[in-house]
Amino acid sequence: MAHTDNEVLIAAPMDLVWRRTNDLADWPSLFTEYAAVEILSEQDGVVRFRLTMHPDEEGRVWSWVSERRPDEATRTVTARRVEPGPFLHMDIRWSYREVDGGVLMRWEQDFAMRPDAPVDDVGMTERINRNTGVQMDVIKKKIEALAAVGADGSAA
Repeated sequence: MAHTDNEVLIAAPMDLVWRRTNDLADWPSLFTEYAAVEILSEQDGVVRFRLTMHPDEEGRVWSWVSERRPDEATRTVTARRVEPGPFLHMDIRWSYREVDGGVLMRWEQDFAMRPDAPVDDVGMTERINRNTGVQMDVIKKKIEALAAVGADGSAA
């Protein structure tokens, strides 16, 4: 099994960081990699949704269904891919912690690649770590810009 662990300090209030990063319908404007999010169901605190990415270098569009369970009381989110695609499994834990200077947002991912996947666990670990850094930086900048102008993160 492979594991990644990445974090970013976002200089913004917890409520803003929590609300913006858990607004799944708005993920295409928060992340640069997602073209669309379709909420399939919400039941017992679990959101099931389809993520669709922008086309890759070869023009392929990747899409999958995931489930996400946010827990505002503990400021954690657990998620898993329901349609794992090239993964045997993919489990993700987001955690948020108030620290001096803002909110430390952390993403931990545990996964294993299928034997017939185009990349192995080591290769996917490298891809995830590289891409996570890019996405966390984008999210940090967008949320900090909202905080700087006093935006509350609500949809207009």
